[in-house]
Amino acid sequence: MNILCLICHEELSQQMSWSSFLLSEPKVCDECYQSLRKINSPTCPHCFRPQENDHVCQDCLTWENSHHWKNILQQNVSVFEYNDSMKELLATFKFRGDAALVEVFQRDFLASYKTNFINEKIDYTIPIPLSPERLYERGFNQAKLLADFLPLTQTDILTRTHHEKQSKKSRQQRLTASNVFSIVDSSKIMNKKILLIDDIYTTGSTLRHAAKVLKNNGTDSVFSLTLIRS
Repeated sequence: MNILCLICHEELSQQMSWSSFLLSEPKVCDECYQSLRKINSPTCPHCFRPQENDHVCQDCLTWENSHHWKNILQQNVSVFEYNDSMKELLATFKFRGDAALVEVFQRDFLASYKTNFINEKIDYTIPIPLSPERLYERGFNQAKLLADFLPLTQTDILTRTHHEKQSKKSRQQRLTASNVFSIVDSSKIMNKKILLIDDIYTTGSTLRHAAKVLKNNGTDSVFSLTLIRS
């Protein structure tokens, strides 16, 4: 049986790629993998924005200078930059229903968790939920698929109200949107450390709204691990 690259669908069976040595079986060819740009230092220490120094970026200073949002999200870590290749891949993954593409990210997503969070002693991971309407439309929650790669206990205590897609909103609309998250049972997360999982960090609004609900219901601290930093 021929093995095909999950991205370009070219045959991999005769190719000695990076994944031939690192995974049980290859998932993606070298050319496709190299088109994705991993985030390297220096970055903003709060949101992982790639930049020329390791100072806190202006966006994070704005969040932290707000009495409403200060210390709500401890830190976000992202794995990849949002370049053209990733933009197309994410669109195929999320909006065209190709859930198998998540396997492309398994090794790097898990490695990022181990590098950045293994010593934090996280109690639970929570994939950012979709609304029931969006989940029905898409067929899967991309954040849940990413969270499944991590050796952490998941809890689904967050629920989400159906609203317009985040990708359709302007930056200002995202920042001023009302909180779409609510919590089912707060007893499980009292005084716990939580790691939120999502596919992309854009303005940080979604993650902070989710973290705000968790913090208001007794969580000790909230971090986030996202696949992409746009």
